Amino acid sequence: MKKSTIILWEGFKLQNNNNLFQQAKQAVSNITNRNGQAREEEVRQARNAINSARANASQEEQQQLQQLQQQIERHEGLK
Repeated sequence: MKKSTIILWEGFKLQNNNNLFQQAKQAVSNITNRNGQAREEEVRQARNAINSARANASQEEQQQLQQLQQQIERHEGLK
Protein backbone atom coordinates (compact mmCIF):
# COMPACT_ATOMS: atom_id res chain seq x y z
CA MET A 1 0.00 0.00 0.00
CA LYS A 2 2.78 2.43 0.77
CA LYS A 3 4.32 1.91 -2.66
CA SER A 4 1.06 2.76 -4.44
CA THR A 5 0.69 5.82 -2.24
CA ILE A 6 4.11 7.01 -3.35
CA ILE A 7 3.22 6.41 -6.98
CA LEU A 8 -0.03 8.34 -6.55
CA TRP A 9 1.83 11.19 -4.84
CA GLU A 10 4.39 11.34 -7.67
CA GLY A 11 1.54 11.39 -10.17
CA PHE A 12 -0.07 14.25 -8.27
CA LYS A 13 3.21 16.18 -8.28
CA LEU A 14 3.55 15.69 -12.04
CA GLN A 15 -0.06 16.69 -12.64
CA ASN A 16 0.24 19.70 -10.36
CA ASN A 17 3.43 20.84 -12.08
CA ASN A 18 1.79 20.39 -15.48
CA ASN A 19 -1.05 22.63 -14.30
CA LEU A 20 1.44 25.28 -13.18
CA PHE A 21 3.22 25.06 -16.52
CA GLN A 22 -0.08 25.46 -18.40
CA GLN A 23 -1.03 28.42 -16.20
CA ALA A 24 2.29 30.09 -16.99
CA LYS A 25 1.78 29.59 -20.73
CA GLN A 26 -1.76 30.98 -20.52
CA ALA A 27 -0.69 34.00 -18.46
CA VAL A 28 2.02 34.92 -20.96
CA SER A 29 -0.36 34.34 -23.86
CA ASN A 30 -2.87 36.73 -22.26
CA ILE A 31 -0.20 39.42 -22.26
CA THR A 32 1.42 38.89 -25.64
CA ASN A 33 -1.69 38.23 -27.73
CA ARG A 34 -3.50 41.42 -26.87
CA ASN A 35 -3.56 44.71 -28.66
CA GLY A 36 -2.18 47.39 -26.39
CA GLN A 37 -0.27 47.21 -23.17
CA ALA A 38 -0.75 44.66 -20.44
CA ARG A 39 -1.51 45.86 -16.95
CA GLU A 40 1.29 45.60 -14.41
CA GLU A 41 -0.81 43.12 -12.44
CA GLU A 42 -1.05 40.80 -15.45
CA VAL A 43 2.71 40.93 -15.95
CA ARG A 44 3.27 40.22 -12.25
CA GLN A 45 0.91 37.25 -12.38
CA ALA A 46 2.65 35.85 -15.46
CA ARG A 47 6.07 36.18 -13.81
CA ASN A 48 4.77 34.48 -10.65
CA ALA A 49 3.26 31.65 -12.70
CA ILE A 50 6.59 31.09 -14.47
CA ASN A 51 8.49 31.06 -11.19
CA SER A 52 6.03 28.61 -9.64
CA ALA A 53 6.24 26.28 -12.62
CA ARG A 54 10.05 26.21 -12.47
CA ALA A 55 10.12 24.38 -9.13
CA ASN A 56 9.61 20.86 -10.53
CA ALA A 57 9.88 21.47 -14.27
CA SER A 58 11.75 19.10 -16.53
CA GLN A 59 14.74 20.38 -18.47
CA GLU A 60 12.59 20.82 -21.58
CA GLU A 61 9.96 22.72 -19.59
CA GLN A 62 12.71 24.88 -18.05
CA GLN A 63 13.76 25.91 -21.57
CA GLN A 64 10.17 26.70 -22.53
CA LEU A 65 9.69 28.71 -19.33
CA GLN A 66 12.82 30.69 -20.19
CA GLN A 67 11.29 31.44 -23.60
CA LEU A 68 8.08 32.58 -21.91
CA GLN A 69 10.12 34.88 -19.67
CA GLN A 70 11.81 36.33 -22.75
CA GLN A 71 8.42 36.92 -24.38
CA ILE A 72 7.38 39.00 -21.38
CA GLU A 73 10.61 40.98 -21.53
CA ARG A 74 10.17 41.66 -25.27
CA HIS A 75 6.58 42.73 -24.68
CA GLU A 76 7.68 45.09 -21.92
CA GLY A 77 10.28 46.55 -24.28
CA LEU A 78 7.44 47.63 -26.57
CA LYS A 79 6.00 50.01 -23.96
